[in-house]
Amino acid sequence: MNAQVWMGILLPFLGTSLGAAMVFVLKDSISDGLQRTLTGFAAGVMVAASFWSLLQPALEGAAHMGKLSFIPAAAGFLVGIGFLLLLDNVTPHMHMDEQSEGPRSSLKRTTKLILAVTLHNIPEGMAVGVVYAGWVAGETGVSRAAAFALALGIALQNFPEGAIVSMPLRAEGMAKGRTFWYGVLSGIVEPIAALITIAAASAVVSILPYLLAFAAGAMFYVVVEELIPEMSEGKHSNVGTVAFALGFVLMMVLDVALG
Repeated sequence: MNAQVWMGILLPFLGTSLGAAMVFVLKDSISDGLQRTLTGFAAGVMVAASFWSLLQPALEGAAHMGKLSFIPAAAGFLVGIGFLLLLDNVTPHMHMDEQSEGPRSSLKRTTKLILAVTLHNIPEGMAVGVVYAGWVAGETGVSRAAAFALALGIALQNFPEGAIVSMPLRAEGMAKGRTFWYGVLSGIVEPIAALITIAAASAVVSILPYLLAFAAGAMFYVVVEELIPEMSEGKHSNVGTVAFALGFVLMMVLDVALG
């Protein structure tokens, strides 16, 4: 792989790490309003990236199928939803501890939070990997600029996500350095997932449209199942909606301008 691919793979991880570093800058807790804003922004970025960077290239890559060109996008999207549904059944939700009371240990809360964010990062890493695989293969209509736009968009989305991991852990009394490393480690799965996806995609170039749509479905599942409910909680939830719109427009601009 060339340097441009490595940069694209590592860029989202850098976004998570910088977000986790906010524990050294912000106060010891993150307000509900700010968390809804960050979550809404992340959701908007992911929805826009799913369409312009994943589903649209999947449809273009299957254009030779004529009126049946929707099949790879539809099938891959639904399989991606199903894959995340399966993972969701074996990995705790981020909100499980927020709704529970009783003698649950701080370690258990920490573990569930990190597992939940890691679950979010898997489809994002896969998305970056499959888009760069499509660009390298040169058979899906994915340009280098479009692949970079997706990686940059996910990095922007990962910045608030890194803060959402580290700040609640700090509020529980954990040391700043430790919370930072937990936030960083929650994002390490992204470059790993990207590398695995690139390795697999390069061996099966003919099904890249299916893989692009698979990544889109997985990302959509995260948005609908986790991010949208979180950004809509509590009073004045419209701040999450506004942040969603801003995130969506920013990612759309990046993809169109750079693509």
